[in-house]
Amino acid sequence: MSKFTIHNLETVPAASKAMLEQSNKAFGMIPNLHGVLAESPNTFEAYQVLHKLFSESSFNAEELTVVWQTINVEHGCTYCVPAHTAIAGMMKVDGALSEALRNREAMPTAKLQALHDTTLLMVRKRGLLSDAEMEAFFAAGYGQQQLLEIILGLSQKVISNYVNHIAHTPTDEPFEQFAWQDNK
Repeated sequence: MSKFTIHNLETVPAASKAMLEQSNKAFGMIPNLHGVLAESPNTFEAYQVLHKLFSESSFNAEELTVVWQTINVEHGCTYCVPAHTAIAGMMKVDGALSEALRNREAMPTAKLQALHDTTLLMVRKRGLLSDAEMEAFFAAGYGQQQLLEIILGLSQKVISNYVNHIAHTPTDEPFEQFAWQDNK
């Protein structure tokens, strides 16, 4: 088995150094995921750009959390589920929503349930949604923009979830209290 390097500011490839320094500044530490991503400057940059764009999408904090965690849980990412549990708390998202997502339980509102269901369908069906499935999403109060933004969030999560799978990225100490295992 190949062991992936978790770079720090001393070992980081030159082309990733500025991005890793920014991560350290933004988080007060270098998240292990960022340390792994630093091996590939282009992948690291793509992840950061997608994260920024999705965070600035039309979704509010609860909706961002629903999309991120729905994908994280469906992909079985034991790094991202704890990290996004902590991030949701920092975003002032009700802990009950995070717990429902982590445990594959119903969402607190019909609109968030529609977002959750559509995100799951997008992942499971690889974007091949039926007209009826899209209409159910639209009937819940979302539009074409939000459907496209689910794909944006999914693009970000494919990078982080898949990287964590192949690298076996260890959970960062601040997120260990939110450790998660897939009980599917």
